[in-house]
Amino acid sequence: MNVVVTGAAVLLPGTETVRALADGPAPGGTPVEPAAHVGKKGLRYKDRATQLGYALTAAALRDAGLLGADEKAGITVPAVSVGVVASSNFGNLDTVTRALDTLREGTVTATSPMDLPNASSNVIASSAAIRYGLRGPNLMVCNGETSGLDALHWATTLINAGRAERVLVLGVEPDNEVVRRLLGGERAVDGGAALVVESRAAAAARSATVRAVLGGYRRGAAAPDERGLRWELPAHLGKASGASGLLQVAAAVGLFDAGEPGPVQAVTGGAGDDARADLLVLAPEAA
Repeated sequence: MNVVVTGAAVLLPGTETVRALADGPAPGGTPVEPAAHVGKKGLRYKDRATQLGYALTAAALRDAGLLGADEKAGITVPAVSVGVVASSNFGNLDTVTRALDTLREGTVTATSPMDLPNASSNVIASSAAIRYGLRGPNLMVCNGETSGLDALHWATTLINAGRAERVLVLGVEPDNEVVRRLLGGERAVDGGAALVVESRAAAAARSATVRAVLGGYRRGAAAPDERGLRWELPAHLGKASGASGLLQVAAAVGLFDAGEPGPVQAVTGGAGDDARADLLVLAPEAA
């Protein structure tokens, strides 16, 4: 258990704290407005998922004590020490669909120069890294229902391998017409969660507050056993998909902040999916 959580953020309709997430968001929340969190600059021409990613990244970095109130000042640790792993299955689907529709109806010259850079599958992870100067390893996971916990696993792997001292792990899913068409009318969460995970040594070196400890991770076809308290996102918020695992761990942080002893078992994937994954999240005392 070498990796700990030192920062956590959540942005969902009506929910902007991990404690509120743990309590269970109520229906009827207003949509997240990224500009209210990071300002309007840099949001134009960015898809919804990337805009949400910017807001979550800033919130998680600040929560971990790695970013001040002024973004221009940059992060408080060496840029190469911070990696990014993002998880999203629907991410820039609207941008890709729009570009393909344009190509089908016209020619490549009809495509927007503003759209094409955003059609990259890695756009959420790379955009967050560029905006906030995070120069460590950069990965994007689009792996179905297990994607969020898989992203945390790869972040842990990067840290344990010495590739990064800390990693911003981001899970976000936008809600739009293209996504709803893919989901047969079901809506997506239109938000997500972000975590800052660090090696225990890196966290101790900067006197960071440990919010949770990451335990064992498993991925396979078999159903996981019950190794701790389970938390589930309320159904009214929509399909979490690639953000599901991160939201569950963020909720665990909220429970620990309130004194819940844990542990919490985050579980993603079901009977209709190609795999299941689970991750044990322990209270800070386990560090």
